Amino acid sequence: MKKATTLIILAAISTAASAQNPYLPLWEHIPDGEAYVFEDPDRPGRQRVYVYGSHDNLRTEYCGRDLVTWSAPVEDLSAWRYDGVIFKSQYAVDGSLLSSHGKPDVLYAPDVVEVMENGRKVYYLCPNNQEGGRQTMVARSTRPDGPFEVCNWNEDGRTTFGIWGFDPSIFCDDDGRMYGYWGFEKSYAAELDPKTMCTVLPGTSIIEDMIPSRKQEGDFRFFEASSMKKIKGKYVFIYSRVTKDGEFGMPATNYTLAYAYSDHPLGPFKYGGTIIDGRGRDTDDKGNIIYTGYKNGNTHGTIVEINGRWYVFYHRQSGTNEFSRQPMVSPVEVKVDGDRVVISEAEFTSEGFQTDGLDPFERHAAGIACYLTHTTPMTQEYPGYKFNGSYVAATYVGDDGMDGSYSLNTHHAPLVNNTSGSVAGYKYFRFDGLSAKASPVLFIQMKPSGVKGTIEVMVDSPYEGKGGKVIGRLPLDGSEKDIEKEYAIPISGIGGMGGKHALFFRFSSPVEGESMCDIYSFLFR
Repeated sequence: MKKATTLIILAAISTAASAQNPYLPLWEHIPDGEAYVFEDPDRPGRQRVYVYGSHDNLRTEYCGRDLVTWSAPVEDLSAWRYDGVIFKSQYAVDGSLLSSHGKPDVLYAPDVVEVMENGRKVYYLCPNNQEGGRQTMVARSTRPDGPFEVCNWNEDGRTTFGIWGFDPSIFCDDDGRMYGYWGFEKSYAAELDPKTMCTVLPGTSIIEDMIPSRKQEGDFRFFEASSMKKIKGKYVFIYSRVTKDGEFGMPATNYTLAYAYSDHPLGPFKYGGTIIDGRGRDTDDKGNIIYTGYKNGNTHGTIVEINGRWYVFYHRQSGTNEFSRQPMVSPVEVKVDGDRVVISEAEFTSEGFQTDGLDPFERHAAGIACYLTHTTPMTQEYPGYKFNGSYVAATYVGDDGMDGSYSLNTHHAPLVNNTSGSVAGYKYFRFDGLSAKASPVLFIQMKPSGVKGTIEVMVDSPYEGKGGKVIGRLPLDGSEKDIEKEYAIPISGIGGMGGKHALFFRFSSPVEGESMCDIYSFLFR
């Protein structure tokens, strides 16, 4: 078995359930998630979902200098386990392997493939090292949770050979033939030589513009984030797409995942549609199209079938920049209808794998909010810049004594900057048991900031004109400041409400632009 020390690098990790969105603990930042169902090497015959992504732990720039893996048994998608570091920037192997900037290499969005070699399962990792001379790196392991060792060094021991470029995707077809996909604003693809896993199969060549780029005419508009799947004989290519200006009634963005499909792994491809839009587009009570997520950002992910159900894995932004991204998941419908592949567009929710709705009687972190209005995120943090409205603060293990447990006492990722006019929402909660209670109460763990105002608790919509209903109010008189405690809000008007309902906090205050409070967690009793 894998050495236990690699499983307890973060000694305080809990086994508590985590199936909501984000589906990993709120201190962990694993964007660019490629998910696979592999056999558990320690429990033959049992399967686990393994998630491979980059590691946003540099805080002031994208990604990190190590890759880690999390996994969960397919029979319990709440039991996520930290499987440790699977690959480190090569400075850990040889201190002389520093980048041109004199720092260890940064590792971007990776991918993994499982192949059979001499009757044994072997795994190849493309760590997406973009340092000069090492962009083509590929590594090998006999376990899905690593560790992985580079297997394509040149004789100099400092550079690697091969064709890989930005955001690699590696795919093994049913007949054992290998294919690679990569690119930034221009898509590339090739059939790989299985002897190297990083060079073009002799007699073939690299295909440029496998699908058209954002700079070409048409619907494809490729940006980055290649990912290939095969579904009922169809080849489905998932990627980050730049929308057209005015598409969906919004400005152009690359904060979307789209798909294309073909009868051959190298095309030609037909455009399919959008799978997830990280902006969480919606309409207000006047019919105006609005953002309910961050206005700007990026995304990268894939689709995976688990226990007969399809999910899209992607990431969201948190904090006030794009460097604290968190893993998300939503169910999708996938159908092969004749020559067409039809994938439904997923909804941006707090549910994650809990698709029957969140339990209102469990304590939930405020940081799982999926609906935020009046937010204007930046790609960088600027001195003196004030975020316009509620957002989820980015926190990490080690911040102010925070440990790596799931415990909400650590206050990871609070809901902050709750200014007048802001809305924070959660989709969805199961109301059957809650609506049957005679006198339900919502308890909110929070810290007021000394600003007078009111927090309204609403269901279904934050707009009365769209069916929203106020079910509770918490007035703040401004006398309490920086005193953290649990506040009780009597709830009314939900009798007979069954099924799933969205929950919203709407903030109002006579003081514009000043946050009323920080919210850490809440539950109903």
